[in-house]
Amino acid sequence: QIMLLTDPEVESSLLISSDEGATYQKYRLNFYIHSLLFHPKQEDWILAYSQDQKLFSSVEFGRRWLLLHEGVTPNRFYWSMMGNGREPDLVHLEARTVDGHAQYITCKMQNCSEATRSKPFPGYIDHNSLIVQGDYVFVQLTSGGRPHYYVSYRRSPFAQMKLPKYSLPKDMHVISTDENQVFAAVQEWNQNDTYNLYISDTRGIYFTLALENVKSSQGLEGNVMIDLYEVAGIKGMFLANKKIDNQVKTFITYNKGRDWSLLQAPHTDLRGNPIHCLLPYCSLHLHLKVSDNPYTSGNIASRDTAPSIIVASGNIGSELSDNDISMFVTSDAGNTWRQIFEEEHSVLYLDQGGVLVAMKHTSLPIRHLWLSFDEGRSWSKYSFTSLPLFVDGVLGEPGEETLIMTVFGHFSHRSEWQLVKVDYKSIFDRRCAEEDYRPWQLHSQGEACIMGAKRIYRKRKSEKKCMQGKYAGAMTSEPCVCTEADFDCDYGYERHSNGQCLPAFWYNPSSLSKDCSLGQSYLNSTGYRKVVSNNCTDGVRERYTAKPQQCPGKPPQGLRILTADGRLTAEQGHNVTFLVQLEEGDLQRSLIQVDFGDGIAVSYANLSSTEDGIRHIYQNVGIFRVTVLVENSLGSDSAVLYLHVTCPLEHVHLSLPFVTTKNKEINATAVLWPSQVGTLTYVWWFGNNTEPLITLEGSITFTFSVEGMNTITVQVSAGNTILQDTKTIAVYEKFQSLRLSFSPNLDDYNPDIPEWRRDISRVVKRALVEATGISSKHVLVAVLPGLPTSAELFILPYQDATGEKKRTAANLEQISETLIQKLNQNLVHFELKPGVRILVHAAHLTAAPLVDLTPSHSGSAMLMLLSVVFVGLAVFVIYKFKRKIPGLNIYAQMQNEKDQEMVSPVSQRESIPNVPQSELMSPEQLVDEKLEVHPIEQPQATVQNPRKGNATKVVWTEDFQKACGSPRDFKPRPRAEVFPQLLSPRAQKKSLPM
Repeated sequence: QIMLLTDPEVESSLLISSDEGATYQKYRLNFYIHSLLFHPKQEDWILAYSQDQKLFSSVEFGRRWLLLHEGVTPNRFYWSMMGNGREPDLVHLEARTVDGHAQYITCKMQNCSEATRSKPFPGYIDHNSLIVQGDYVFVQLTSGGRPHYYVSYRRSPFAQMKLPKYSLPKDMHVISTDENQVFAAVQEWNQNDTYNLYISDTRGIYFTLALENVKSSQGLEGNVMIDLYEVAGIKGMFLANKKIDNQVKTFITYNKGRDWSLLQAPHTDLRGNPIHCLLPYCSLHLHLKVSDNPYTSGNIASRDTAPSIIVASGNIGSELSDNDISMFVTSDAGNTWRQIFEEEHSVLYLDQGGVLVAMKHTSLPIRHLWLSFDEGRSWSKYSFTSLPLFVDGVLGEPGEETLIMTVFGHFSHRSEWQLVKVDYKSIFDRRCAEEDYRPWQLHSQGEACIMGAKRIYRKRKSEKKCMQGKYAGAMTSEPCVCTEADFDCDYGYERHSNGQCLPAFWYNPSSLSKDCSLGQSYLNSTGYRKVVSNNCTDGVRERYTAKPQQCPGKPPQGLRILTADGRLTAEQGHNVTFLVQLEEGDLQRSLIQVDFGDGIAVSYANLSSTEDGIRHIYQNVGIFRVTVLVENSLGSDSAVLYLHVTCPLEHVHLSLPFVTTKNKEINATAVLWPSQVGTLTYVWWFGNNTEPLITLEGSITFTFSVEGMNTITVQVSAGNTILQDTKTIAVYEKFQSLRLSFSPNLDDYNPDIPEWRRDISRVVKRALVEATGISSKHVLVAVLPGLPTSAELFILPYQDATGEKKRTAANLEQISETLIQKLNQNLVHFELKPGVRILVHAAHLTAAPLVDLTPSHSGSAMLMLLSVVFVGLAVFVIYKFKRKIPGLNIYAQMQNEKDQEMVSPVSQRESIPNVPQSELMSPEQLVDEKLEVHPIEQPQATVQNPRKGNATKVVWTEDFQKACGSPRDFKPRPRAEVFPQLLSPRAQKKSLPM
């Protein structure tokens, strides 16, 4: 079958042919394909990844598609390929959750509903970290600024990958998972352009160092490229470029990294001249980059069907160089090398390596190529085209017996592409017979036992020119007697100069028994472990193999409790997953008790039931002390975690007076929505000051020493959220204020939103100026929130261009009298809409200014005033609760030597979490003078001053006890009862000389 994709800029369709391209049928798609992933065994099964991060599946070769999952991470979806072949229709994928986290999910390709999905890893994972390779699944989870890596072998529960304790990895790349073992490159904390190679046990959990400081580089797409090459056809054989004292040298291993050695340089050059190159001062160094383009070769090539032949570019000397690059070949698996060209060439393997084809790397057109029939010992020149061709790529025909290659390119930069098909079958007149082959034994510098076995291959004799046909593999394989060379150091052990494996300083060998229970057994390490896939027998095998030993009873030790995502914060009303980890102890006979700190506790009979984590939902915000206790018959251990439960901060409103006097303390309060969000930090900015004030309380007291307009900004930090509000306050030496009321019919048109109040403020100001003839610079009007509709009128001094004051205190009194006179005469009015006339009055209960401008008060006068105030309040309370008259609006007038600024009708100490969001005005919603109004409604909330600090605690009635609610949930009563409160003397003070 053949599938063609149409140009997505034109349409989204597939063209499918079932008769090898003779006819095609079009299938339109309702998504745009970004990439396809075909099943390795079922040819009709396909996964399609769309441009909007959706994953689709098809079991009909693209004729019908089913949506599998949304929000899938690019290139992080895989077919299930377990070693035993179970569940071939299982798909592994990494997907984003609604809140932006990443999760590892598995599901069936034709049934991926919420009910059938599985989440093998408890909790979230790092974005773009899921890898499914063979029998292994890898994920990464960063906590505390450090990445932690987890592995699942054959879909068993995930376990954390154990590197040497102080490797402290910054990055990890899985190189290979062949033969039930993980080969990984790890960049440690002190490395920048190098990686260390580690090799694991069968489960992929415990890693030991194989080679340090392997060179790395950056790919064209930003990907990391490790200078490591796995030789095809010979298991356990690798080449690596290691950085030593700022020099890069090439090393080779035949036993999966246990032993490494430099490459012996050729004894002669291409012309037969001797090369004087002595190890370890001089050796052969190779470039190990493999091409991602299937039509071009990289710097090195090997094939499974030609196990002894490696062709690579490199140089001879003390280090790897990008200059004087030549081509080298080995026909005995890296023991000896020969120089074959002085310039870089692309090499193609034909007839199982029986024919090597070389074509020069050049930007110039060519018409010749080179052939070798004796594993690169001699080369013959052939012409493949009559005209020189700019070669763009070379491709060998698929199949084991192929002798056909295709060269494609163009004769000039303006000409069309040319395809040249080269068939070498005519060179051979027969197929190879048994007598045309000879045995060849794999060895490493004379050592025949490699990976615990002697392997003998058959090779075509170099003088025979016949076609090989199908590859037969190794002729024989004979196990060797085990020696110390077949064993590597086990996890936690290091090889010393005498060859012994001894415990590292950070490792406690007795810790191996921590994962077993009393009555069971564990493998007690001898410090050595057999190299995986090593086939040796007998010899020292018994001495070096780990011995089974009965598990000792141990009290719990090393207990830890942490959240699944590694964070110490959680949202109110959301699931929190706790993970309990124990380093040592009898897990199966342990009692686990978890106290969540909110009055709820749970118990578990053993730790295995908590493998998926312990989930809990907090209904309140705050800092909770989560305690876990693990105990068995031998002892106990406990651990504590302090969890900050927060509610998302949605809005910040800075509450300030509109106007104040010089050198007088005023209070600023950050009013939050919701009011209870958890631990907060407040950052205050005053005017043009470059140094902020940072507090843990939402209220602050300060003074201004210079007249003028000043800005105050508060930033509130709640978890990962930072919100701010900015307000402007006018500072004068003297000013007066007056409360205004309106015709009752204005309430019918009051939507109680900031925009409406701003417009009405402007209209009232214009009406006042027109009725009195007073300059607009003397008047400021702010319509207040709530019903009945009211406003505050401020009578202000102002300065001319020379800075001289235009009005004195007497002038302000005169302006105030004029305004009151016109208001009482009903001469201030405006037309709200045709036929709707609104009168503006001076409010009866606030006929006198809210601020007394007299310079001082005597002590007796102050006592008398306070007595009158308290008597008035007592009368009000008696009147209120005796008569219960609804809708009464009371405004208090406080005069104090210390508080001669204008006081808002609502105390700045009040918290207003239940005020509708419409009343929390943004900076752009200010009146003309950019001064903000204060909300006055407090429906069903009791405001109390706490014992400590300046924060205001709000105690809600049952109707308003909603977790993290929306401001739209609250509907204010038509009238509010407001009691101005004295400013707290404990409020934090800050002097602000301007």
